Amino acid sequence: MKMRKTVWRALVPMISILAVSCACSDGAKEEYNPVHGGDSQQGEKPVEKVVWHERAYETFGNIDRLYKVGTGATAGFYNENYPKGNGDLSASFLWPYDGLMSGVALLNKLGYEVDYKAKVERFQAYWRTSGAVAVCGYGSQTNGTSGGGDRFYDDNSIVGLNLVEAYRQLKDPVYLTRCAQIVQFLLSGEDDVLGGALWWCEGQKNKPGNGDSNKPACANGYAQWFLTSYYEFCPESEKAGVLALAKRLYDWEYKNLRDPEDNVYWNSKGADGVINPTKWTYNSGAMIASGVRLYKITGEEHYLSEAKATADGAYNYFVRSRNGIPLCYPLNDPWFTIKLVRAYIELEPYHKNCSRYIETFVADLERAWKDGRNSQGLFYEDWSGKNVNPDRDKSLLMQDAALESLGAIALYKGEKK
Repeated sequence: MKMRKTVWRALVPMISILAVSCACSDGAKEEYNPVHGGDSQQGEKPVEKVVWHERAYETFGNIDRLYKVGTGATAGFYNENYPKGNGDLSASFLWPYDGLMSGVALLNKLGYEVDYKAKVERFQAYWRTSGAVAVCGYGSQTNGTSGGGDRFYDDNSIVGLNLVEAYRQLKDPVYLTRCAQIVQFLLSGEDDVLGGALWWCEGQKNKPGNGDSNKPACANGYAQWFLTSYYEFCPESEKAGVLALAKRLYDWEYKNLRDPEDNVYWNSKGADGVINPTKWTYNSGAMIASGVRLYKITGEEHYLSEAKATADGAYNYFVRSRNGIPLCYPLNDPWFTIKLVRAYIELEPYHKNCSRYIETFVADLERAWKDGRNSQGLFYEDWSGKNVNPDRDKSLLMQDAALESLGAIALYKGEKK
């Protein structure tokens, strides 16, 4: 399992989910006091008008109130869990901070003041100049000043996506410089073993028999998603190389990790050549989004056709009856699911089926708001609220998923603050 992230991360080839440490509070917190409408004078509860961006901002407030580090070297960063666990570091691993920033970017775009630029700059505290390869990259953890831990190719690509979005909103060219550095780090993870593609972690390359030594859908799919996003803004001199890398990774993943029966993507191919057939929502989501963007860049129709096939296959594979709900997305790992749904949002202009797929998710999100939160306004992993799991529910990443989901649907619905 990854040593830098929450120990339960589901995408690792070993698949097993470990419980995180028992928790204890790291300080007194103010009481949760959400604003709710009262009953009408006739005693009938009024129909609530759903304003998704307000729900997103309320969720961000809860995260800030309960997870934000207030003092010390990591002040302004966020804890991995609430309540904070005995073994937790002084700031979250990079993955949960990545997830938080995806939601914060949406709030900034919606018109909220969320100290966006300062939060983007905190990515640099994860920057690590030394590692298994002589190329800089973002490490999996921080002491508030510099990066440490392992360096993973999927993490770096997700940072890259956030930096592209920061450039889109703030227009500071330093973010493009940082994106160019991530491209170099990705190139250092590509080789010809197993026919190409990126490894999962720079320190776990080509070690047959080691379950962490694999070429996964997450690393390769997110690299494509980042590269095809960066392509829009990168200097003309970089475009050919950025596009060529994205296409190489897409071709490898399509040939090696796509299940031809349903066009949904398997988890990884190990250093020994063995496929891990587990399927996760976000892996297919990354390939859908990458296919859409490659189609828009190249005009090659096969990318769009392949994205549509995976969109339909993923919906049919992942959406089913659960806990008495006729149709819903998986009740675990909502951060994975919002990535699939955001890919559906990108594909929707070209594929009308996606409207239905998104509305199924909207129903899940509405159910989560009503039934899937605790007394402090924090979301459970299971948005139906039926399978409460304190060890996993306390993770910052669970709140990230809800925040990003609410913000994405607010924008999808055309809302603005």
